[in-house]
This record gives sequence, C-alpha cells and structure tokens, in this order.
Amino acid sequence: MNFKKYPFEKLNELLAGITLNEEFSPVSLTIGEPQFETPKFIKDALIENIDLLNKYPKTAGEIELKEAQLSYLKQRFGLNLELNQLIPTFGTRELLFNFPQFFLSDKKSPKVAYVNPFYQIYEGAAIASGAEVVYLNLNKESGFKPQIDRDALKDVDLVILNNPSNPTASTMSLEELKQWVELALELDFVLLNDECYIDLYFNEPIPSILNASIEAVNSEFKNILTVNSISKRSSAPGLRSGFIAGDKDILKEYLKYRTYVGCASPLPLQHAATVAWADQKHVEPFRAIYKQNLELASEILGVDMPDSTFYVWMEVKDALNAAKKLYEQYNVKVLPGEFLGREGAGIGYWRLALVYEPKVTKEALQRVAKFLKEWD
Repeated sequence: MNFKKYPFEKLNELLAGITLNEEFSPVSLTIGEPQFETPKFIKDALIENIDLLNKYPKTAGEIELKEAQLSYLKQRFGLNLELNQLIPTFGTRELLFNFPQFFLSDKKSPKVAYVNPFYQIYEGAAIASGAEVVYLNLNKESGFKPQIDRDALKDVDLVILNNPSNPTASTMSLEELKQWVELALELDFVLLNDECYIDLYFNEPIPSILNASIEAVNSEFKNILTVNSISKRSSAPGLRSGFIAGDKDILKEYLKYRTYVGCASPLPLQHAATVAWADQKHVEPFRAIYKQNLELASEILGVDMPDSTFYVWMEVKDALNAAKKLYEQYNVKVLPGEFLGREGAGIGYWRLALVYEPKVTKEALQRVAKFLKEWD
C-alpha cells in the first residue's frame, strides 16, 4: 500500500532548518487539538472507574455508553434511534479508516467519493481498500460545499461528506444535506457524513445527516450513516470516544467485523465518555471561546466569520512560501491548504486552527496580520 505522507510530516519537512526569530514565543495553529482542560466531571468519572482496567471491554460498547450517545442524539438533534442503530467506537479516526475497508471488501471494482481537500484518513481508507477515488472538489465558487454530479457518482459505492467541513469551515444546510440523501437512495450508494465539528456552531444548531434522512422520508436511514466524536465538543480527544449511527442493516454486519479488529475502548474511558455524551451544558463555554476566537480572526485578518468549527480557511498569495516566512519571522506555524488536498485543491490557502484561549489567539493573529501586510 502506497500511503501518502501526512500533512504534518510535510509541514515539518517544509519548515526544517529554518532559523527562528527568538523575539517571539512559538505558537502552532496547525493541529485541531483543543488546548483547554477537559471538564472536571468527566475526569472524575474516569478516576472513579479506574479499577475497571482489570476487565476486558465489549466490542459492542457498554450499554450505559450507548444509551448516553442515544440520549445525545435525542437532546441535540431530536432523533429517536434504537440500540441497533448505533455502535460506539474508539474515536472516529479508526472507524473512518476501517469502515470503508469493511464496506468495500466485497465490491468487484470499489469506488469511493469524498470531499477535496479532506481529512487524510479518507484517502488512507481508499488506498487500503484498493478503491478508485472520485473527488468532490471544494472551491470558492461553490462556497466550499460539495456539488452533486450524477455522472461522476453514478457507480460509486461510498460517499464521504464532512459537514461542517475540515478544513474549509463551510456548512451545508438541511436542504442541501437532504439532496445528498435523496441521491444516495436514487443511485444506491452509502452516504457517510463525518460530523465531528457539528457541536461547534455559533448561531443556529447544525442538523445531522440523519435529520436530513428523515426529511427525505427515509426514517430507517437506509444507506445513511453519521459518525461523531467527543474530542472537539468536550475538549477530550484523549478519551477516544465516538460512534457510528444510522442504517441498522449495515451496522449489524459492521459490528461483526469490529469484533475482529480489536478496537474496543477501555472501560474507564467508556464511563468517562458516558457522562460527557449525556451532558450538553459543558459544551457551551467551549463554543463561546471558539466564537470569540473566530470573531478576533474576522476583526484582525478581515476574513469572513464561519458558522461553525474552529478553523480559518484563508486565501494567501504564494501560500507555501508564505508559511515558511511567517514561521521564520514570527514563530507562528500554519498549515498550507495544499497539504490537505489533491489535484490542486487547497493551493493558495492556509488553514488556521484557533484552539487556544483568546489572549493567545489574539497575539498569534496579530503576528499573522502584520506578516501578511508585509507579504502583500
């Protein structure tokens, strides 16, 4: 298998050997890892259940965790799912890598479509599956939203969307999601939406692909799946708690597959994740911080305020060399967009992950703005 270098490996190579301006302390706006403490009630649940390390966890997940995740779907989206319509997972990275392999394994000439630029696990899964790839290109003209092309998608087996989008921070409406659901039913492909940023909204709550499925009169979620993670919403990426939910017939067979994968979450982590999924209030302060950070970006950099995520996707002249010079002169790391795309997608853009307290974020953005003024 010929896996591509990960974006952060490419960035390290790009910035290797640069002599830094020691006048500035280092700030990295590259990785989407929240830099805030995990809420105390979640850590307490972990500590209280630490003695359960002497027991094997079930592949299917503890019933308390599943019920908490179903409760989250009810509270957040108004969805009433059954236990057989959801599987807890060890975060979402592992499932986004192994689900396509499971699903495409019996396809004679597997074909997968996914957004471009993208979270690189999608590409890794396609490579591991030996699948042909169709890119759903995200560009300025379409508001960085994937556009429906029936001819390109007529024989795909799996489509992966990412709404809200990493890296572009674009957000599709319920009607736009509904059109994708209707297409999945019409052309008979499986539609999976990566919703890991869906709780980081700043105005109206963002609907799930499962809401769109109900709008499309597909209440059994045939061909429709969502994946979600606790990492961003609860500032708890180390808990590695996620789920996949939707079409129960697909999930029944996928659960059998997962029994062999061996990726069950340790019991103390499951109990900590249970209290986090069940509670929605603790997410609000994080949303407020990210909103403040993005308002700072809008004010300082003059970029449009996105409706969701904690990313700034901004156009920059000669973005690759500009990233090198910014690091050299102001000790700020940013991620060039071309490291996240293929066939030209992402060229001329930076992705900035605003995952720090507003004070740190403001100083970093001021450095970026000063540099860009000089660069232009």
